[in-house]
Amino acid sequence: MTHHTRQGLNEATLQNLATQERQRFIERNPQSKLLADRCTPHWLFGVPLHWMNDWSTPFALHVSAAQGAHVTDVDGHQLIDFCLGDTGSMFGHAPAAVVKAVQTQVAKGCTTMLATEDAAWVGEELARRFGLPVWQSAMTASDANRFLLRWVRAATGRQKLLVFNGCYHGTVDDVFVDLVNGKPQQRDSLLGQVHNLLDTTVVVEFNDLPALQAALDAGDIACVLAEPVMTNIGMVLPEPGYWEAAQAMIRSAGAMLILDETHTISSGTGGYARTEGLQPDALVFGKPIGGGVPCAVYGMSAELAQRAMDAKRNAAPGHSGIGTTLTANMLAMAAMRATLGEVATQSAYDHMLPLTRTLADGLRSAIAKHQLPWCVTQVGVRCEFQFGPTPPRNGTQADALRDGGLEQLIHLMLLNRGCMITPFHNMLLTCPATTAQDIEKLLAAFDEVLTALKG
Repeated sequence: MTHHTRQGLNEATLQNLATQERQRFIERNPQSKLLADRCTPHWLFGVPLHWMNDWSTPFALHVSAAQGAHVTDVDGHQLIDFCLGDTGSMFGHAPAAVVKAVQTQVAKGCTTMLATEDAAWVGEELARRFGLPVWQSAMTASDANRFLLRWVRAATGRQKLLVFNGCYHGTVDDVFVDLVNGKPQQRDSLLGQVHNLLDTTVVVEFNDLPALQAALDAGDIACVLAEPVMTNIGMVLPEPGYWEAAQAMIRSAGAMLILDETHTISSGTGGYARTEGLQPDALVFGKPIGGGVPCAVYGMSAELAQRAMDAKRNAAPGHSGIGTTLTANMLAMAAMRATLGEVATQSAYDHMLPLTRTLADGLRSAIAKHQLPWCVTQVGVRCEFQFGPTPPRNGTQADALRDGGLEQLIHLMLLNRGCMITPFHNMLLTCPATTAQDIEKLLAAFDEVLTALKG
């Protein structure tokens, strides 16, 4: 029986294509194969980060260079990159301003556990751009989310966290709770967790205001941690009026709202919250904020910042574990200053936004041409196609539209035709270096792939 995500497709055709495309990749990438064989004995799962095995390829693709909107692999193929490091390079690979800033800073030192002049500029710019007055730095968005949970719990005196089903906030253990047949359950895939997350984590469906209100009514929620648009299980947009009502509920319950904008910075220079007029108590920005150099930041309202500082000052002396030695290092600060000042600009978004609309419209046209019951969703410079006729309204619906085998086949076919998209789902990004010609090539490849899928 054909899975509902494969309506209009023939299973035998898909199986034959998978075999052909894997062989095509093997024949095109002998140097990557050699390097993959060398890595296998010395890296867990054969790669320095096991996520690198989540691509659709028979062995890990190895890269020699990345510039602008293109990646060159070790076999000399130039690929148009719509993955962009899964948002880490959303502003393009090796942007000139960041390269210059990093090269200059490396010659002057990378880390001292002391601030530089860049810190003053970056703090002022974060407050101006994103609307929250007080900030702290982290190395990754996972760290930023983890640190904020500590601060908010200390500030509120409450322990419980509320998240949305299917959420993604990096490697924060607290969030790995799902709704399974309507019941909260610690995620089976979470390795090595010895604490019962259900004691302190509450999960409800996105866009379900009654469920949110019922959870908040208990009066023990410290904060709601959310992406303003769900992006990782498959894009889920908030329904009209949802966040306006949700914010009022959260405030009334004495809880705080943390918005993780690591992906939704795609919405505009001020992220989704600033673009849409939301008023969170805290914000998290990671991945692209340093132009590809590892760093993240988290911001707080004046009230939360004061309560957090009071909690710290009133606590017993000693190491609190909120931060790491390399946090806010000089290299990261230089990269953030260059990115915010010269790369992630309004003119960059003015270039990317219409290109992404063209990309999303082109995907819709190709899907309609081939009479496939799929939809396309967009938030700023990020878009995604999903295997259902209408966009999902919550994590459960989004998960039902996932089809790992079909996703991986499409991704491999696009890669063999010179286009990279995000390996974990069907997400595409544009960057300031993306051109109209890049979009045309992707859409031509996508049409070719759909033609082959339909047989």
